[in-house]
Amino acid sequence: MGRYAMTGGATGIGAAIRTRLRAAGHELIVVDIKDADIVANLGTADGRRAALEGIRARAAEGLDGFVPCAGVNGNIPDRALVPSVNYFGTVELVAGLRDLLAARKGSVVLVSSNSAPHPTSEDYVQALLAGDEARARQLAVSMDGHPVYSGSKQALARWMRRQVPDYAQTGVRLNAIAPGYTQTPMTAAAEADPELGDAVRRFLAATPVGRAGQPEDQAEAALFLLGPASSFICGALLYVDGGFDAMSRPDAI
Repeated sequence: MGRYAMTGGATGIGAAIRTRLRAAGHELIVVDIKDADIVANLGTADGRRAALEGIRARAAEGLDGFVPCAGVNGNIPDRALVPSVNYFGTVELVAGLRDLLAARKGSVVLVSSNSAPHPTSEDYVQALLAGDEARARQLAVSMDGHPVYSGSKQALARWMRRQVPDYAQTGVRLNAIAPGYTQTPMTAAAEADPELGDAVRRFLAATPVGRAGQPEDQAEAALFLLGPASSFICGALLYVDGGFDAMSRPDAI
């Protein structure tokens, strides 16, 4: 059995991934703001350092995989938290665990979104990609919630694609899932939000397969990308969204 680590394993998609990994008999280290093996706030630099130290102490011999799943939606009052958690809370941990992943030829599955291609601020995305957290946070507070969220997920996918060659040469595969509307506590809060609710409901009603996604749908995709059946898949952004992206951008490849 393997040794894995993940963030955001307390609820939603992360909880489904946690359940699947443990049911398969794997050792799993979970980081979250509550109810976790390592309790840490990934929205802060200190929290990210604590998460890395905790994982490294428990996995000194290496990791077979890592799933940075922690994230927040754009409807939260403190929008500056979105880039800090969604982007920096992911890329800093992936980079900080790179040697442990290389030691066991591990794989990483990031959680982007099918909203990643949506319009956002390029200045915001560039601040993220440049590692300028202060600037990204400053821009986020002046933006609407959805572009803040989608921009964080777009930057995450672009970062992943840029890192693939270097990581692959050390035996570490990077891939990402791009969930569509999935029934979780986070999306329930967005649906109830006065600003976002109507858009979320229209989004769900337009999903070609005719239903919302479930956390288990995302977990199955993540486990496939983590495992040996996907050993030649590297740098992929897998849309797990009931056909919504294909409907919205039929000519995009």
